[in-house]
Amino acid sequence: MMRTLLVTALLATSAANAADTTAVKASGAWIRVLPGGLPAGGYVTLENSSDKGVAVTGAESADYGDAMIHKSSTETGMGRMEMVDKVPVPAKGKVAFAPGGYHVMLMQPKHPVNPGDKVVVTFSLSDGTTLPVTFEAKPANATGP
Repeated sequence: MMRTLLVTALLATSAANAADTTAVKASGAWIRVLPGGLPAGGYVTLENSSDKGVAVTGAESADYGDAMIHKSSTETGMGRMEMVDKVPVPAKGKVAFAPGGYHVMLMQPKHPVNPGDKVVVTFSLSDGTTLPVTFEAKPANATGP
């Protein structure tokens, strides 16, 4: 009897935790790989199905030595890129990481990454959950998934 109650409680807890980790979904994930050891840019759309806003607060990948969240912008005709601490994903909304805007800067590849390869980037979210996303590597001249 006690074992059944314990198993039921563990299953309920696992189901609740699984529900928490699935509030944000990813789609259209791809990276633009550049020759040699140059950094790659990662792009994806994140959609939040929950009633609470959340933010992307970091990223990491086993395939790269460093991953940072950046935002590109153009001011007075000059392009610039800056690191950001967080990217909000509104409740019942979405945010696009796209060329010319937010992106994941993947630096120091641990091995050659070629077009067609799959790379997993794990996003850290402000609610304490993580979101592993599989990105497809595209050539340097790619403009989308």
